[in-house]
Amino acid sequence: MWTEITRSQYDRKGGRYASDATDEEWALISPFLPPPKCVGRPRTTELRDVFDAILYMASTGCQWRMLPNDFPPVSTVRRYFYDWRDNGLLRTINHHLVMAARESVHKYSRLCLGNSRQT
Repeated sequence: MWTEITRSQYDRKGGRYASDATDEEWALISPFLPPPKCVGRPRTTELRDVFDAILYMASTGCQWRMLPNDFPPVSTVRRYFYDWRDNGLLRTINHHLVMAARESVHKYSRLCLGNSRQT
């Protein structure tokens, strides 16, 4: 059940979709993403858009070809997904997001327990 406290915590402002990464999540994720290559064609795709597309697919279960047009091209998202899956980057990102979520729940529960003991 939503309360006034939890509603503001989980409010997703500014994203196109509910599955988009928040700014806090992106700050945690972005250091792990590969930098642009020094040689070859310069990167024109924003990695945040690619990551948001992967999150969209994971949350909705849609097929590759059903990815909405406001994300990068399907072939681009698919290539990054397979690269990140094969080199373990998605596993690393998942681990860090889970640890951050556990930490925030632990801090929240300590605050709740601390407040209930005072009253």
